[in-house]
Amino acid sequence: MTAIQVEQLTKRYGDVLAVDGIDFSAPAGATVGLLGGNGAGKTTTIAMLLGLLIPTSGRIRVLGHDMATDRFAALARMNFSSPYVSLPFRLTVRQNLRVYGHLYNVRDLEQRIAELSDELDLGAVLDRPAGQLSAGQKTRVALAKALINRPDVLLLDEPTASLDPDTGDLVRSWLERYRGETGCTILLASHNMAEVERLCSHVLMLKKGRVVDRGSPDELLARYGRADLEDVFLDIARGRRQAVDA
Repeated sequence: MTAIQVEQLTKRYGDVLAVDGIDFSAPAGATVGLLGGNGAGKTTTIAMLLGLLIPTSGRIRVLGHDMATDRFAALARMNFSSPYVSLPFRLTVRQNLRVYGHLYNVRDLEQRIAELSDELDLGAVLDRPAGQLSAGQKTRVALAKALINRPDVLLLDEPTASLDPDTGDLVRSWLERYRGETGCTILLASHNMAEVERLCSHVLMLKKGRVVDRGSPDELLARYGRADLEDVFLDIARGRRQAVDA
C-alpha cells in the first residue's frame, strides 16, 4: 500500500519555481528522507502535503485521499512537527497539548499526555509556559504535539534540531519504535545525514525544486562512490561530482 503519492507536483510564486514537477511515493510503514539545501523546495513540499499551500499544478494523495478534494479525511490521520513553528507562548506545555488533543478528538487525552510526557521526558516542563522553554525542550514538545493523535502519516522537519546527542538518539529510537509498532509512514526532512542513514529506507535528493536523485542510502552511497551520505549531499548540492556509472 502507498501512503503518500505525489505526481507532477508544482508550486510557482510569480517567476519563482519553488517546486518543479516532482514525483514520488512513500510506502505505508516506510520512513522516506526529503533532503536538499536551503531553497531546494522541502518546506514548500511539506506545506502542500499538509494542505497549507495549494499546488500550482499536480496531484497529491495521502492515505488514499485526494488532498485537493478530500484533504480533511487525510489530515485527521496526519500530523507535523517542526521546532521552527512555535506553539502559543503563554499557554503551558500541558495546555498546548490539550488544545491539539481536542482538535484531533483524542480519546483519553490526559492519559495520552502522560504517556508522551514520560516517553519524551517532559515531566519537568508540562506546567511551564511554552515561551520559557529551551530550544531542545521546544523540539521535544513539538514532537509530542505531532504524536498526540497517534498519526498514520507523520511529517517531520528537523525533528532532532537543538537536541544534545543523547536526547537526539533517544528521540530517533522512539521514532523507530513508534513506526515499528504502529506502521506509521514518516516523511523526514533533515540536514543530519547520520540521522537519515539510520532512519530512512528511501531518500529523495532535491535541488532547485526538482528531484535530482533518489534511492536507498546504500544505493546512493554506491552510486556516488562515497562512504557517507553527507558527501553525497555535498556532491549534489555543489554539483562537484556525478553519480558513478554502475
